[in-house]
Amino acid sequence: MSRSAEGGGGSQYSSTAVRDSAVCPGVRFTIVRPSLERRAEITSRVRRLLGELEFRAAGQGLEDQLAAAELESRIDKEYIEWGLVKVENLIVDGQECDAKALVERGPESLAREIANAIRCECRLGEEERKN
Repeated sequence: MSRSAEGGGGSQYSSTAVRDSAVCPGVRFTIVRPSLERRAEITSRVRRLLGELEFRAAGQGLEDQLAAAELESRIDKEYIEWGLVKVENLIVDGQECDAKALVERGPESLAREIANAIRCECRLGEEERKN
């Protein structure tokens, strides 16, 4: 949060964050910043998948490894569908890219970058965890 430019003592807060892609030069994306309700929503959406991922990732067999990779992709998809507002400067198959196009046909490296950025926004800072 930041002080108002007019010095009125108020604060301003943006519920979104804009990032430049590190893997696709020139591409920018806007993601949500979690509120209390939105954090609870995404936690609910990925909780079961994360539990299953932890179980599969501990396995030694090929089936467990493949299942873990699938779960990671499903979790990334959940984060993107939940928290991607828009993608700028990216055309996928002749159309502007949105969350659905990114997940279904877009560059995997960008999808993973965006999912990770959303995940990072959802993490509690050290001070927030103490309170």
